[in-house]
Amino acid sequence: RTARRRGTFAHTGYTCATGWACWKTYLGRPETDKLRRTAMNLLGGGLYSAEHHADAASVMEAELSMMRRIGGSDNSDIFVAQTNLASTYQALGRLDQAMCLRREAYAGGLKLFGEEDNNVLSAANNYAKSLLTLK
Repeated sequence: RTARRRGTFAHTGYTCATGWACWKTYLGRPETDKLRRTAMNLLGGGLYSAEHHADAASVMEAELSMMRRIGGSDNSDIFVAQTNLASTYQALGRLDQAMCLRREAYAGGLKLFGEEDNNVLSAANNYAKSLLTLK
């Protein structure tokens, strides 16, 4: 078990470091640049993986705001950003915000992909779980 944990921590550290390196490399590019958006996504995901949830939320909020502002390369980018941020809010105990984003992601996913898509089914499941956690 110890070796497995070390491997997980090493991978988490690598993911976080890779996210920072990508972000520093592509920060100067325009918001519409796909590499910049990918770097932002990697940074948020790396911070989340390293359990720096508050920092991850800040990055993911900025990413979602940017996606909404520029429209994303397609609306699936917004769907992914909403799903990621909702998970981060959940980890932070911000359950109302997580539930709202999960509802938005589910509704948007239905329009984008249809009701039989695996991502939409997953979004529906996550939304239902969010509803169950609220009292």
